[in-house]
Amino acid sequence: MSAISVQPTAMDIRTQFLDGMSRAAFCVNVVTTDGPAGRAGVTVSAMSSVSADGSTPTVLVCIHHQSKTAAAIVDNGVFCINILRDDQADIADHFGGRSKFGGDDKFAYGQWLPSETGAPRLAESVVAFDCRVISSERVGTHHIFVGAVGAVTVGSGRALIYADRVYGRAHPIPASQAS
Repeated sequence: MSAISVQPTAMDIRTQFLDGMSRAAFCVNVVTTDGPAGRAGVTVSAMSSVSADGSTPTVLVCIHHQSKTAAAIVDNGVFCINILRDDQADIADHFGGRSKFGGDDKFAYGQWLPSETGAPRLAESVVAFDCRVISSERVGTHHIFVGAVGAVTVGSGRALIYADRVYGRAHPIPASQAS
């Protein structure tokens, strides 16, 4: 008896991919920009360190190409990654378009300060990385922005986590249980 191989459709792969990615845990970030193209911000989970070595540390963020924030970052050439605290899910929802606060000005909620590049920095974030765009590429539906980190502002608290399609908190595992 021979095995029958069924090739998954593109939709099957997409559904499996989304389900698989939902099981990964990510920090919740608000990425902001300001400059000639205006001030904008959006909630993202796709953020990562690229390198701490070289002339300056680098990070990357991925933002949907239809986002006003992506277009503004392209034109402004700067962005700030604000890693949210575990008590700031309301800010994540606000910048993610699911706000209970209403209003058109996303920056009316929270205390926002200008970073060195001019991109808004959330005063109460766990950490903020102020960046200048050094590389940008469109891949599929998203822009990938690589930024040279010019300033880091470290706050307090623990990062807000998104996993299994819900917000959560990271809890340390005691060393005795980690093995």
